[in-house]
Amino acid sequence: MNQRQTPAPSRRGFLPRVLGTGLVLVALAGVLPACGTHGKFTGNHLSAAKLRMAELKSATEYQMAHQAYLATDLPKALKHVEYSLELNPPVVKSHILKGRILMEMSNLEAAAIAFRRAEELDPKNVDAWYYQGLMAERLDRKEEALRRYAGAANLDGTNPQYPIAAAEILVAMDQIDAAEQLLTEGLTKFEHSAGVRQTLGHIAMLKDNPEKAAKHFGEARLLDPEDDRILEDLAGAQIACGKFAQAESNLAHLLNDKKHADRRDLLRLRAKCLAQINRPVECRDILLRLTKTTEGTSDFEAWSDLGRVSVELRDYSRVKDAAARCLGIDPTRPEGYVLRGLEQRSRGDHASSANAFAQAVERGRTADNLILLGLSLQDLGRADDARTCFEAALRLSPNHPIAAKLLASAQ
Repeated sequence: MNQRQTPAPSRRGFLPRVLGTGLVLVALAGVLPACGTHGKFTGNHLSAAKLRMAELKSATEYQMAHQAYLATDLPKALKHVEYSLELNPPVVKSHILKGRILMEMSNLEAAAIAFRRAEELDPKNVDAWYYQGLMAERLDRKEEALRRYAGAANLDGTNPQYPIAAAEILVAMDQIDAAEQLLTEGLTKFEHSAGVRQTLGHIAMLKDNPEKAAKHFGEARLLDPEDDRILEDLAGAQIACGKFAQAESNLAHLLNDKKHADRRDLLRLRAKCLAQINRPVECRDILLRLTKTTEGTSDFEAWSDLGRVSVELRDYSRVKDAAARCLGIDPTRPEGYVLRGLEQRSRGDHASSANAFAQAVERGRTADNLILLGLSLQDLGRADDARTCFEAALRLSPNHPIAAKLLASAQ
């Protein structure tokens, strides 16, 4: 049987197919990108993605650094901000945060470098100017601090923090009038700033004008009723200008807050106000509280005030105790001898009281002490010596309301 042979392909049928494939490849070469071009495109795309990822991670590290800084975990904050800058170096706010952290860690040299770098990156960055002002102030470079704060105020005219800082530097430089003028001129721009009025109040107190200070502090209180520091300043100014009832009310408000309930300075001020507005029993209660603590055992002022209000209440056993405490704490001051003399005079021991008042005069030659000595001498029948004391008291205090009457009576 004949087997069927597969015919061999003819050369003419084979060559066209080969040529046709080549022509297709040649034709496609103009349409498809070359292998080298494709690689370059992919590389650029990947680089941009990596850069974006680094920026995002840098921002995250910055946030973590800022949170740690607010939580006062300074080593952790520094670690995060340094990594943030490693990922994305030219970020101004990161350099500023680094400087703030280093400044809190008392590494002032490194902090200065960070702030300078921030200014190099953005010469008009207001934070870079402000924090370099803080650095200069901490280093007692007042002129440099003033220049920096003024520069920050020029860069951002909407933030009262910068002129306030400049005014405080002027006060530190004894240029009080210039500080007052700076802030007074800014009142129209910062009419809703409690800080400006509070600083003007401080300046008024420095100029011995408590009435004006109380006015400024009162306005600041209206603008920021939640700031206890303003209320404390207001109470102090009210005491200075004799408005004891208003001051006592404000101090009571402060002391009702748990944050301030045990503050000895505020308790003592309230006691003084209560004494002035004829509420001696409440005054004594506060002073007893102050003297019963561990700290109170050596608090001369508290014991002295307790002795005085006890005299008013005729509680002479407590006067005697207060006198002994004062003399034990500081025998060089006259108050203890005055209290001792008053207690002895209440018992009719005029010789001892005269001796105590004489010692008080030796340590504090005031009109009141001379009058007390004169009264005890008068009790002893030494009229001439008593008159000499009254005359000396009147010379020291010509308008004293009692000295003139006692002298006239003695004559």
